[in-house]
Amino acid sequence: MKLIEARIYEKENGAKILPEERPVFHVTPLTGWMNDPNGFSIYKGEYHLFYQYYPYDINWGPMHWGHVKSRDLIKWEWLPAAMAPDQDYDAQGVFSGSAVELKDGRHLLMYTGVQGQDNTPQCRQTQCIAAGDGLNYEKYEFNPVITGEHLPQGCSLSDFRDPKIWRDHKKQCFYAVAGCRTADGSGAVLLFTSKDAYSWEYVTMLDRSRNEYGRMWECPDFFEKDGQAALIVSPQEMRAEGLEFHNGNDVICLTGSYDSTQHIFTRKSVSAVDYGLDFYAPQTMETPDGRRILIGWMQSWESSRFHPEGARWAGMCTLPRELSFSDGRLIQNPVRELLKYWMHPVIHKGVRLEQTKKVRLSGVTGRTIDMTVDVRPDEGQMYSKFVIYIAENQEYSTRIVYKPWKNTVCIDRTDSGFRYHIVSKREAPVRCQAGRIRLRLILDRCSVELFINDGEQVMSSCIYTPGEADGILFETEGTAWMDVEKYEIN
Repeated sequence: MKLIEARIYEKENGAKILPEERPVFHVTPLTGWMNDPNGFSIYKGEYHLFYQYYPYDINWGPMHWGHVKSRDLIKWEWLPAAMAPDQDYDAQGVFSGSAVELKDGRHLLMYTGVQGQDNTPQCRQTQCIAAGDGLNYEKYEFNPVITGEHLPQGCSLSDFRDPKIWRDHKKQCFYAVAGCRTADGSGAVLLFTSKDAYSWEYVTMLDRSRNEYGRMWECPDFFEKDGQAALIVSPQEMRAEGLEFHNGNDVICLTGSYDSTQHIFTRKSVSAVDYGLDFYAPQTMETPDGRRILIGWMQSWESSRFHPEGARWAGMCTLPRELSFSDGRLIQNPVRELLKYWMHPVIHKGVRLEQTKKVRLSGVTGRTIDMTVDVRPDEGQMYSKFVIYIAENQEYSTRIVYKPWKNTVCIDRTDSGFRYHIVSKREAPVRCQAGRIRLRLILDRCSVELFINDGEQVMSSCIYTPGEADGILFETEGTAWMDVEKYEIN
């Protein structure tokens, strides 16, 4: 009954939101609230994405699963809500999880069911499953399938969530990782296995924080790519370490090696996944052509309770990103499918920028664009700062600031138009290239995703600027040369 009510409500109220009130090519909820992406998977040749969802308000509420699908990862179609909190074991919410296609042709969802009030000692979080046909899903009659009885000693019964399932074709079995709080109050990632995705056994603890990298580890994702094993987690209560990590809810990538026989993950390095203002709880999947694709929630918990006036939806996902590794470092770039939607190219080569003179270029405007800017110093000189102003008019702007002497890039949305006191500025460390840098900006009405030096760093941020502010300006302190290539996205 709760699922039927949610489907009726979202259909009626989603129809009231005009297309121009939303981004063009980023996933948003049909109506109401969205947070973590869930169930990112291929099913019957189409991409399916679910998300944490409360259709009845633009603030967090009892979690449902919203649902969209796509043929190309760019244009998404809303489907009816997939799950609602309607069983004793998930009465307080169907929390985050994942999905996999079964050999019998069904689509299996694995998620956290919450029983008892969240964030209390009486809360119980267990892992549950549902299976369906890509539209309708039925919860397993013997849920939950992983409970506190499966956990090693000292692991919390009330902080045990966010299963990520995958099939191991060589071993003919399934694996899943889930986040858990350990006896020292910090997070860990547990590994489980199953022959049929219904009966599960505990295998090992892959890694743990020991209060070094935040506390509870949410939304774990584990995969191997380019000779690297990668464990992506979303720690709560992180403490900043220079520019690499920031306080609060963060996302980190632990890279190393994995012995699949003994199930031992050996950590070698830890780095931030996104250096921007709005990014959390990413999830990955492998495409049929072997690419590893990541999508995340483009929002921060710290600012999520504030909304632009008149908003009828809250929260969106990032553009899906292709992942690779170079020298052990995570590289992220927009999925190549975006190129199919490029329109109206505008190219400027060899533009000279001079001291404190702001420059507008013919045809370089817009709020739904893909723009790459290459900057290099003037011969024999080094400029001290390069700035791009986006979503700009006389009243508003968001700034991208590169300081070659400091080797940092900063996103600053202080003047983007948001009327609440939130974090508005963050810096990322970038590789020293003697004043050369490549900045690729993806703008989609209310967001900017910045890919630095072909994906060595990424910075994601929401902006809250009226649509008519579509100017783009360039400025330097000193003299520099610039190439610009801009496309509109339809």
